[in-house]
Amino acid sequence: MMHPRRPVRVVAAVVAAAVLAVTGACAGPLGGQAVPAAEATPVAAVTSSPALDATDLSPVQPVTLSVAQGTISALTLTSPTGAEVKGTLSADRTSWTLAEPLGYGKTYTVTGTAMGSDGKAVPIQGSYSTVSPAEKMTSKISPGDDAVVGVAAPVIIRFGSEPVDRSLIQQHVTITTTPQVEGAWAWVTHDGDSWPSLDWRPKQYWPAGTTVHVSSDLYGLDLGGGTFGGDTVTSDFTIGRNQVVKADANAHTMVVQQDGVTVATYDASYGSGDVIGDPNRVTRSGTHIVMDKKETTTMSNPAYGYTDVTEHWAVRISDNGEFIHQNQATVADQGVDNVSHGCINLSAQDAQAYFQTAIYGDPVEVTGTSVQLSPADGDIFDWAIPWSEWTALADN
Repeated sequence: MMHPRRPVRVVAAVVAAAVLAVTGACAGPLGGQAVPAAEATPVAAVTSSPALDATDLSPVQPVTLSVAQGTISALTLTSPTGAEVKGTLSADRTSWTLAEPLGYGKTYTVTGTAMGSDGKAVPIQGSYSTVSPAEKMTSKISPGDDAVVGVAAPVIIRFGSEPVDRSLIQQHVTITTTPQVEGAWAWVTHDGDSWPSLDWRPKQYWPAGTTVHVSSDLYGLDLGGGTFGGDTVTSDFTIGRNQVVKADANAHTMVVQQDGVTVATYDASYGSGDVIGDPNRVTRSGTHIVMDKKETTTMSNPAYGYTDVTEHWAVRISDNGEFIHQNQATVADQGVDNVSHGCINLSAQDAQAYFQTAIYGDPVEVTGTSVQLSPADGDIFDWAIPWSEWTALADN
């Protein structure tokens, strides 16, 4: 008896299905093309603070690029001229930090490569652009580098534009003295200036031989209103020997002391204002400082009838016309009476001897007159301000 053929058809169908299954596994969605497996994303992750392509940055803003799950194999920051900017790569090569200030109004290009822990490279590309200030504030320090000055010389920092944000400015101005000296900053408007300077003076006179370092580090500071700090300046100077002048208008003498010891006593004549009742001819009492000196100069005071009178051995002690100088016309009055227009008159010999010892910043302590030295009397009046008032003039 013959068996039915049905099972044969079932086997053929199973084989056909298997063939189709194999063929379908290799076929793509279009035209039978194969689809490759997706490549894994590189694991190295690059971050930047501030973000790459940031603009309007301060040129002193910290800049750091970091890599997670990898290291920096190469990184360069270049200026618009192609010069390489200094940076520091960490020991583990996972971060790079900017190591020098940038310029204003410039775009810097970042190029480099990070290598991931998976062995795959990731490009580092971008830029940083710095702000273009509406105005850049400069500063100038007095005394300047290598100066040797007297024991009453204040530090004066003058600014090229009005210091609106005084507190911020003061935070970026420093003074270092050896030995350590007690003193304080104060905002003071000097004669002829349109806005205040920042002055520092010791509570007492400087110790002789003190070395002083002053820094005004304003570059990159946002001072408001589109004004940024335009420079960083420093000064290193030294305090010279201790010389103090004791100028007594009642005794009609001028005594020069060094380290508290009298080294010279001169007969002198002071302003006659207390005698004749004219305050404009009173030599101001208080601590002046030597500001300048000239062997020969001309002096004028048209209100009192003289113009371009030649004087010798002239040491300026304020900007209100007060000098210590030779005046042969008053020699007979020197040591006896006060007859000048406000200056301290000495003989030719004494004036020359004192002139040769005087340096900028020496204190000249005038006593015995009815009018006190004040801000109205000249450029450098720092010692005319009591210490308790001086310390209140800072932005703390």
